[in-house]
Amino acid sequence: MKTFSLLCLMFFFPSTCNSKFTFPLKIYTGNFNSSVDVDFSSLEKNESSSTNELSLATDPSGKVNFLQMVNNLQGDSGRGYYIEMLLGTPSQTLNILVDTGSSNFAVAGAPDPYITHFFNSKLSSSYHSSGMDVSVRYTQGNWVGKLGTDIVTIPKGPNGTITINVATILQSENFFLPRVNWQGILGLAYKMLARPDSSVEPFFDSLVRQTGIPDMFSLQMCGAGMSASSTWDPLGGGLVMGGIEPTLYKGSIWYTPIKEEWYYQVEVLKLEVGGQNLNLDCQEYNTDKAIVDSGTTLLRLPQNVFNAVVDAIIRTSLIQQFSSGFWTGTTLACWTKGEMLWSIFPKISIYLRGMNASQSFRITIMPQLYIQLMADVDNTLECYRFGIASSTSGLVIGATVMEGFYVTFDRAQKKVGFAVSTCAEKSGSALSEIGGPFLASDVSSNCAKTPAIQEPVLWIISYALMGLCAFILIILVTLLLVPCRHGDDAGGGVTDESSLIHHRFK
Repeated sequence: MKTFSLLCLMFFFPSTCNSKFTFPLKIYTGNFNSSVDVDFSSLEKNESSSTNELSLATDPSGKVNFLQMVNNLQGDSGRGYYIEMLLGTPSQTLNILVDTGSSNFAVAGAPDPYITHFFNSKLSSSYHSSGMDVSVRYTQGNWVGKLGTDIVTIPKGPNGTITINVATILQSENFFLPRVNWQGILGLAYKMLARPDSSVEPFFDSLVRQTGIPDMFSLQMCGAGMSASSTWDPLGGGLVMGGIEPTLYKGSIWYTPIKEEWYYQVEVLKLEVGGQNLNLDCQEYNTDKAIVDSGTTLLRLPQNVFNAVVDAIIRTSLIQQFSSGFWTGTTLACWTKGEMLWSIFPKISIYLRGMNASQSFRITIMPQLYIQLMADVDNTLECYRFGIASSTSGLVIGATVMEGFYVTFDRAQKKVGFAVSTCAEKSGSALSEIGGPFLASDVSSNCAKTPAIQEPVLWIISYALMGLCAFILIILVTLLLVPCRHGDDAGGGVTDESSLIHHRFK
């Protein structure tokens, strides 16, 4: 049996040592989730597709210098990854959170306790207000503001200045959070999620249309294994707009189709913990939806899947003594510095549908990605949180997983790609893997199909409907044929209530 040494606090357990302990999570966990919360009743399905079929790894027109974008992100999974932008005339410098789970470009337009500065639209001669109110509700937090247009330049992005829709945030709740160093959000999803409606062209659509760059972008997020409290916004990776930068990944890129153009919705076929199948119906993984979302901190799983994953980790790692609060995110688990043994925790694999529907591939993360360093205590302890959470709105492949991969969003070809990231390693050990191809039928069968209603059930439903129709018809015929009773009033006429039957069938 693998053994490991764990430490307890001396003032909690003065006569014992080498014991694992947990304590209540009082510091800000960085559990920021910016996926836009969709009200399905207000949406209409958008069947439009991109007319730009160009998808390149380099841009021969010279409009894009991918190398200058390699290090244009800062941040970490706990506080989000952001890019510097210059907004307005004269330009005002803002850090903008990169979010593939929403579609509005929005910036702070008023003071907030948790931000250092905001965009003052009155000082920009190029700002034009539409006079339209806009509000967005996310899985965590919300804001309201005013919609307008202005010009923006990205110092480490495509060359040139573009005109974009921008919402100025005037009021917010749980949106700007303690210790974040960004003042706005860059929604990179499709226009179906834009608010107040899909007529508001999202930022990336405007960028592609006005600059002519290929309709794709890619993300490298390099905060894996970094403590969210150890440094102030370490170098965080790159947002490559218009293509793919080969120096940011190893091996091949494996692609999965975008099932629907709103979020970047994909199809998950199976999950494994420590190489063991969870043995769940694959439709459970896609309950509601399964999406790839850089604005969500954790790997979020539907409740049944989450419970199965936690149970499998406990069985595999033999750590049943962990507090339940560790799994639910309310407590941290701490070890003496240098005594955490990663080998006791299992790998977690997610199987995705391939571009060839009969095939699949798997992306695998090591425990260093989902057991996340949060704080150092008295320079002797290292404390960690669980980087997986339950979800009521589908499966979300968030930063917990994305930090292991170079992720491409090829909108022109309607596919999301995964390759092992060059920064997904620690102490010389890789933190992620990709394997395949596998036969999809061997991984999971009938995942995308809704269970068919059996033929006997259809016959029963048909007879029931026929009987109901016959019953209603008999009532109507009876009402038409039976003479109306006349009252003894002087007029001897038909009352308004009884005449309603006659008037309906004239």
